[in-house]
Amino acid sequence: MITLAVDVMGGDHGPDVTLAATRRFLDQHPQARCLLVGLADRRGDWTHPRADWIDATEVVTMDDPVEVALRRKKGSSMRLAIEQVRDGKAQAAVSAGNTGALMAVARYVLKTLDGIDRPAIAGQMPNVKGGGTTMLDLGANVDCTPEHLLQFAVMGSALVSVLLDIENPSVGLLNIGEEAIKGNENIKKTGELLRKAANNGDLNFYGNVEGNDIFKGTTDIVICDGFVGNVALKASEGLASMVSTILREGFSANIFTKIMGICAYPVLNSFKKRVDHRRHNGAALLGLRGLVFKSHGSADALAFETALTRAYEAARHQLLDRVRARIAHAAPLLSASSEDNGAMHGAQA
Repeated sequence: MITLAVDVMGGDHGPDVTLAATRRFLDQHPQARCLLVGLADRRGDWTHPRADWIDATEVVTMDDPVEVALRRKKGSSMRLAIEQVRDGKAQAAVSAGNTGALMAVARYVLKTLDGIDRPAIAGQMPNVKGGGTTMLDLGANVDCTPEHLLQFAVMGSALVSVLLDIENPSVGLLNIGEEAIKGNENIKKTGELLRKAANNGDLNFYGNVEGNDIFKGTTDIVICDGFVGNVALKASEGLASMVSTILREGFSANIFTKIMGICAYPVLNSFKKRVDHRRHNGAALLGLRGLVFKSHGSADALAFETALTRAYEAARHQLLDRVRARIAHAAPLLSASSEDNGAMHGAQA
């Protein structure tokens, strides 16, 4: 039995979405159990034979600064859900709450794995192959060293091997060109480390990839810093919204376009499903000593259910153990690169 701790109060819609999604998830996964964490007065008459309720006294809002969530709201639904993972009562926690607060609280409560300096947010972007390209970091770390990006590649490989059942997923480094000479010094150094890691058998490095390769599905994983990753994520969401709006306006312009829209409905419906971000919802916070998944704050019931399913599959396939094993295998290179980086900074000082 896999137990998930669910932050019922997180996100733009709170219990209206999370409770409905949890019921659908439990009905479809008989080997799953949920610990629901939320304010007592928001439970209502909601019950399920495989769900228990834990009362929270506070809620981390979407506008709360990190320090408020971390130091003042120790009884929040977000923190209590993560504490269930720390205490071994749940195998993973899921929240649609404030991303910055979730990362800070999760890092404080669970701590980072040995060999990992910074956790990263890993999510999926739809691609033309009908699946998704896993991308990290999506916003947790604005500035990253080559060593951090190497760590992200190792953790991302473990994630994809578990969730997509790909034994040796390919890793691409996001750059302004495919050639090894392209990019700034940080990216060039990262490329060197990734090639060394590939030669050591730590991961399957494809090489540099460009922005369009994310959607082509050129590689299973794309590595970048959190600034670039978040911009790419928000830009793709904005583009998808714009295309959807243009198509809807175009087909509803007059009676003739409406008739054309009816004829084109099967194709349009298929297109909508393939690019539907709700079916790729649920970003993993990698690098922690416990599993935490972040749902989009505006998620509806279908999207939040997807996040629950991703967390369930990660726990069922022992993602944490896979990450630890890959880090241990890459430990000599990770240690050497960190020492080289420290020596370089010492020489500059």
